Amino acid sequence: MSETHAETAFARKAPVAFVAEGEIPASPPPMNAVGPVKWIRDNLFPGPVNAILTILSLIFIVFVAYEILPWLIDSSWSPAEMSLAGCRAEASGACFAVINERFPQFFFGFYPQDLYWRPSLAFGFLLLALWPVLFESAPRKLLFFSAIYPVLGYWLIWGGTIWGPLAVLAAPVVGWLIYTRLGGLCERLVGEAFGPLMTLIAAVLAVIVWGLFLVIPIDEALSAIAPIALQHVPSAKLGGFLLSLIIGVVGIAASLPFGIALALGRQSNLFIVKALSVGFIEAMRGVPLITLLFVASTLLNYFLPPGTNFDLILRVCIMVTFFASAYMAEVIRGGIAALPKGQYEAADAMGLTYWQSMRLIILPQALKISIPNIVSTFIGLFKDTTLVIVIGLLDPLGLSSAIRADANWNGVVWELYGFIALFFFIFCFGMSRYSQYLERKLRTDHR
Repeated sequence: MSETHAETAFARKAPVAFVAEGEIPASPPPMNAVGPVKWIRDNLFPGPVNAILTILSLIFIVFVAYEILPWLIDSSWSPAEMSLAGCRAEASGACFAVINERFPQFFFGFYPQDLYWRPSLAFGFLLLALWPVLFESAPRKLLFFSAIYPVLGYWLIWGGTIWGPLAVLAAPVVGWLIYTRLGGLCERLVGEAFGPLMTLIAAVLAVIVWGLFLVIPIDEALSAIAPIALQHVPSAKLGGFLLSLIIGVVGIAASLPFGIALALGRQSNLFIVKALSVGFIEAMRGVPLITLLFVASTLLNYFLPPGTNFDLILRVCIMVTFFASAYMAEVIRGGIAALPKGQYEAADAMGLTYWQSMRLIILPQALKISIPNIVSTFIGLFKDTTLVIVIGLLDPLGLSSAIRADANWNGVVWELYGFIALFFFIFCFGMSRYSQYLERKLRTDHR
């Protein structure tokens, strides 16, 4: 009998105390390694310095809550007498009755009450227009609605005939047709070297001429044939959060493409394009936004044709867009400069043209790199909309001053400013969270 057989026979005869018949289940981790205890230890007390800072922060939060919570809890929303005196007669805390009474005015300014449905519908359409732009889950066919929304939104808010906004919307179409149709003619006239530049200048001039001299006659002619119109609401009736949303959304939506064009123009090899781009950027960045608002309010009329009635809010939107575009151009230029030279060499090796390499390789990466700075510029622009108070437009801060001038609400300060701050916080925090979502979605490296 071999040695192995002897050991097997011994193992069969030897008594065995325990034999595992299955896999032993995993033991739960220690209580201090999972759950709230681990989260608190990792995030609040990871070290002595952080523990001290956490304790000091908690003390500060408790102190602020101890001071503010009674003021909020013992508040008055609808006293018998809608005034500060009525609030003080019923409660010693906050007087939110002013928000309750002036809520429509905060959102719509002095817009006619029977027409509140128009800006409300415009805001609903704005969310629908932003859906396919911000999220891929939206149907792509909605991009057509996003393209026509500027005209639709303007028509709903200001009213008047539909033909004027449609004529303005046709201006970029005219410029695009001239740029695509006259390229060959310009190259034959001035040569291949300066042909594209001449075509671009002709397209820009066509857009300017169309906007300054042809929009109004076309509007009048088509209105006489088919008077499709809504009741006109002058810009003096707009105010509150509606005014801030109009200026902020227009500035944000228009400054990004203008900023991209200026960033590419600043890096162009064409001397005139580069000089114009640099001059525009430096001129806009060299003056504060308040100066540009004064220019929009007073000086811009001197450069318009006689008899032109250019709306003040549209002038402000243009100046805010110019101001934000200059900063946006520098942000995007930084993103383009951050790309390694190999990306340009790879585009050249593939035989791509300048515009193909920019559209397919350079700009997508530059925009992805620049997302945090782009969103910071957008948030700063949205907060700067409150500066329009210096030219007499009643933004939320202007309305708060007008409300406090009322004898019934004289002395209400923290409630008004707190409500305005909450509005701006919601929108700015929403933009910040969307940028984080976009960064996570576009993070294609380090996976």
